[in-house]
Amino acid sequence: MVSAGTALVLSIAAATSASAADTGRNVDVLHYSVNLSPDMNLHQVSGQVTVTLQGLDRPTSELRLDAGDLQVSEVLGDGLPLTYTKADHSLSIVLSRPLGVGEVRTISISYRGSPRYGLEFHPERGEIYTVFSTSQWMPCVDAPSERATLELVVTLPAGMKAVGPGLELSPRHDDPVYRWRLDTPMPSYLYGFAAGHYNEISQKGSGFTLRYLSTDRSPRQLQRIFKDSADILQFFGNRSGLRFRDTYTQALVTKTVGQEMAGFSLLPEAYGLQVLDDPANVTLMAHEAAHQWWGNLLTSRDWRHFWLNEGFATFMAAAYLEHRYGAAAYARQVDSWRRRMEKLRADGKDKPLVYADWNSPTADDRAVVYQKGAYVLHLLRRELGDKAFWRGIRQYTEKHAGQSVVTEDFKTAMQRASGKDLTEFFHKWVLGT
Repeated sequence: MVSAGTALVLSIAAATSASAADTGRNVDVLHYSVNLSPDMNLHQVSGQVTVTLQGLDRPTSELRLDAGDLQVSEVLGDGLPLTYTKADHSLSIVLSRPLGVGEVRTISISYRGSPRYGLEFHPERGEIYTVFSTSQWMPCVDAPSERATLELVVTLPAGMKAVGPGLELSPRHDDPVYRWRLDTPMPSYLYGFAAGHYNEISQKGSGFTLRYLSTDRSPRQLQRIFKDSADILQFFGNRSGLRFRDTYTQALVTKTVGQEMAGFSLLPEAYGLQVLDDPANVTLMAHEAAHQWWGNLLTSRDWRHFWLNEGFATFMAAAYLEHRYGAAAYARQVDSWRRRMEKLRADGKDKPLVYADWNSPTADDRAVVYQKGAYVLHLLRRELGDKAFWRGIRQYTEKHAGQSVVTEDFKTAMQRASGKDLTEFFHKWVLGT
């Protein structure tokens, strides 16, 4: 078990090969090395990715990756061209020889494309940034159970400031090439970057560094908007038992609903204005910060268990409001979840938190995993009492750090922490409607 003083983002083990097998592929992707060249004005991207893969439990002659609408121009293995097909957003590569059990090999893919989503171009503002999903700008495995390390090199127009996943390998002042290395294996949907002609401010927290970026807001305004950020990270570190020990960046970008990534989050510029008007409006920044633990450190094994990401982040943001502004602020959040769940029921749209599939989620489906998921956590807290509930949250988070999880993992942790049989509770609130 990971000790309470363990750093959140340093030296966390990769998920097991068994979780890679859950994707239906007989290979485990260990690492991606990406060179990316976006064209701001043409809204295009070209790149090359080298994929390091390892064979699992039987030899295989094929590698399958998700590749969105990208156009692949060449695939190389052992320096020789490989046969490949691209259809229905999937790239299938025929290996030159079978990949043996435990064997490690690299495949290089050259590609280009004009992403319709996944990569936001705003040349009028001198800004570019990624949003869900990653396979629109680099071939990868989209499945959340597949964790891999990453080296990302992005060539940007001169004069930009940028944020990316993991450790920034600082460029020269006049170098437009940005480099990042993510040594902690993470699901590919957490890869990304943002770049623009940003104003910037940074500050030290308790063992971590905070960095704020925005095109529109001044350094003084950024300081006001994110004044609670250090307290937010410290609160989640205390609740999870895993302290944050790295740099956490929050960037205000042109438009987004909010996006968590490895070591940073993107928030809309409009939200920054809202916080300036109402300094207590910290729910969104707390939600995205919570994902550094519940969503990034622990990731749902597949999208059917997505409530373990989003229900948790929604609940944890409210728990922070309770810590910062008192019980009434938490109660208002709980009441909003309850009313949304009642509407789902009245409209016949309520569903179990564990989905049969998550292929084309509606707004109501998202309300189930976000608001209903958070409300069920509140009910579980009330059922167990604060002491047992938060003990269970810590044990669940520590035990599964760096892994992909399913609902049964959470249930087991809460039962052990409380000494209660929660079968009836989970049957009623999680698996039923």
